[in-house]
Amino acid sequence: MLAGYAVHDHGKDAIKLFEVMVRNGVEPDHVTFTHLLSACSHSGLVNEGKHYFKIMPDVYGVEHKLDHYSCMVDLLGRSGLLDDASDMIRCMPMEPSSGVWVLYLVLAEYIVIPNWQRKLQRDYFLQIRQMQETTSCCQIFFSAAGLWRDAAKVRALMKERGLNRTPGCSFVEHENKIHRFLAGDRSHPEADMIYKKLEEIIGKIRKTGFLSKTEFVLHDVDEELKENMINEQSEKLAMAMGFW
Repeated sequence: MLAGYAVHDHGKDAIKLFEVMVRNGVEPDHVTFTHLLSACSHSGLVNEGKHYFKIMPDVYGVEHKLDHYSCMVDLLGRSGLLDDASDMIRCMPMEPSSGVWVLYLVLAEYIVIPNWQRKLQRDYFLQIRQMQETTSCCQIFFSAAGLWRDAAKVRALMKERGLNRTPGCSFVEHENKIHRFLAGDRSHPEADMIYKKLEEIIGKIRKTGFLSKTEFVLHDVDEELKENMINEQSEKLAMAMGFW
C-alpha cells in the first residue's frame, strides 16, 4: 500500500497509513521507510521527508541505507534544493552509487539555477567521470546549459575511455508486424512514407503553437538542424508508422 501511494503521488495518505501501522504495533523496516520517503518525494513533502529520515535510527532503530539517501536526494532535488541534495550526497556514510549520481544529474538538467552549471563542473565532474552513466549525463547537462566546450571535453573523455552511449530504439506494431526504429533511421523499406507522415503530424501540431525543446540536443549546431534531430527521434518515427 505504501508503495502504491508513493507511485501515485499520495504522500499524505502514505504518512497516515504509516502512522496507523505504528499505532497498531507493526514495526517498520528499511523497506517501509524507502516507500515512505519515496511517497514524500513524489508529493513534494520536504519537511515530512526530512522528519522521518531524521528519526528513523533513533525512534525506530532502522539505520539509513543507500535507498534512503537516494530517496532524500530525489526529494530535495525535485524541490529545487540542489545544494541540500549535494550536501546529502557528501554526507553519505557509504560510497554513492552511479544511480544516485544519475538521479542527481537528471534532476539538475530540469532545474534552472544561475551559475549552478559551473558548480557541477567544479565539484563533481572529477569525482564521477569514471562512471559511464554519469559521464553521459554530464554531456547532456553541459549541452543543455550551452556549455559546448565542456560538453566537447566530456565527449572526448568518453571516446578516450571507450564509453559509448547505447542508442535507444522504439518499437511499434503495424499490420501484425513489429517494426523497430533508431533515431534518424532511414533503413525501413517505407522510410519515405514514414517521414512524410511524420512531417505532416509535426506541421499540424506546430499550428497549435508547439515548439520543440532543442536545448537537450548534444551538439552545437544551428537551431533548424537541432529541430530536425529532435523530430527524428525513434519514438516519433514509430508513432508516424502507427498513424500511417
